[in-house]
Amino acid sequence: MTSSIYFYYKKDHVTKETLELLEKLAISYQFVVTKKSNVADYIICLGDDGVFLQSVRNTGFRENCTYIGMSLTNAHGLYNDFSLEEPETLFQTLTFAPVETEQFPLVDVSINDEVPFYCLNEVSIRSSIIKTIAIEVYIDNLYLERFRGDGLIVSTPSGSTAYNKSLNGAILDPTMPCFQMTEIASLNNNDYRTLGTSLVLSHNKKLRLEIIQDGNDHPIIGLDNEAYAIRNINNISVQMTNKFIHLIKLPNNNYWERIKRTFL
Repeated sequence: MTSSIYFYYKKDHVTKETLELLEKLAISYQFVVTKKSNVADYIICLGDDGVFLQSVRNTGFRENCTYIGMSLTNAHGLYNDFSLEEPETLFQTLTFAPVETEQFPLVDVSINDEVPFYCLNEVSIRSSIIKTIAIEVYIDNLYLERFRGDGLIVSTPSGSTAYNKSLNGAILDPTMPCFQMTEIASLNNNDYRTLGTSLVLSHNKKLRLEIIQDGNDHPIIGLDNEAYAIRNINNISVQMTNKFIHLIKLPNNNYWERIKRTFL
């Protein structure tokens, strides 16, 4: 059965000529190019990791397809296995190589107990004014602490390599069913005290963050790499889902090979 391909790209980053070249290559290797992301067997993202995150969100976090990242240069990211500088390598690999997939888990994020959003990397909550934000932290129904600082970030295992890593959070194995909360510039003195370290929670735990209404009623919410200004946020709930996306897994290029390639 012929497999179908959907190309996701930003129009200001990829020229019409480049897209036509990729489509012709795909057809020459007996793939069908579709303009509908919801029916594609492969969704190929042209761009960096940020564009990849947008592609996953804008195509509905599909579980029944394989996402593939293709960088515009040789500067590979965590989600990129191929480069636009050698485009035929992608189609040769899909046609002739033993291709497997890796599962990357998602978290769902509910704001004010409303319909949840999915995130592949992370959700962050930060102060929108020059003032610390105060957040009551609960694990399931257990009160843990009152956090004061610039904000908090909650990341998935794959997201642990992004913003979380820059905050000295741990890098997690994506096969571990867990997620992580990391502080952003916490305030610790004789009057205020926080845990002061990252916190890793198992997949069956629910993290609830209640915003203290002290003038910081409109914090900035980041869902992966997109920021939202949502008025009157009272609480945010985060938990793992049973939903995954699938990325291509090449020989000698698993998650830890990507970590090594990206950071070392």
